[in-house]
Amino acid sequence: MSLSLPQRYTRPAIVLHWTIAALIAVNLLLAWNFGSVSKPTLRTLVDIHKSIGLTVLGLAILRLLWRATHTPPPIPPYAAWERRTARIAHWALYGLIFLLPITGWMHDSAWKGTAGHKMKLFFVIPWFRIGAIENLDPVTKEYWHGLLFQVHVSVAYVLCAVFVIHVAGALKHQFLDRAPELQRMWPAQRRTNTQ
Repeated sequence: MSLSLPQRYTRPAIVLHWTIAALIAVNLLLAWNFGSVSKPTLRTLVDIHKSIGLTVLGLAILRLLWRATHTPPPIPPYAAWERRTARIAHWALYGLIFLLPITGWMHDSAWKGTAGHKMKLFFVIPWFRIGAIENLDPVTKEYWHGLLFQVHVSVAYVLCAVFVIHVAGALKHQFLDRAPELQRMWPAQRRTNTQ
């Protein structure tokens, strides 16, 4: 069984999908290593982590705009509960992909060291912090810094859980149902002549 071209996502949607996924994976690996590096290295890794997070936010906005202006391929005729679960997981992923960098940005804006450490994307592009949070009084700011860190980490764990469900569903359709599910979003599609 082969999918016709309209059943595949568009090339920009595919590129954005895999780029966002790869950047999130890199950021999770960076965060995983925060506790095992020296303080100077940690500062560098955190700055890279923030840069990647804000890049993910920008790409997610592009992805959502693309989706709003380009109809995605329909969900294949799976069971009703599978189609419903796929829609829920899909929109949950969108929400979490936005929430993760936004909570990180808010957390960074509540950091007490903001005045002495200007934010620059990838050490080059000056970026701003969220003024309403950055300008809080020190005690309130410290409280929000801790709370937003917990929220940011919790969102990361929920995103990982929903991601596992998303991948498990795709693999189930691909290998158990023998439906060409992965080909819908796979970066390279080999064309074959069928006669």
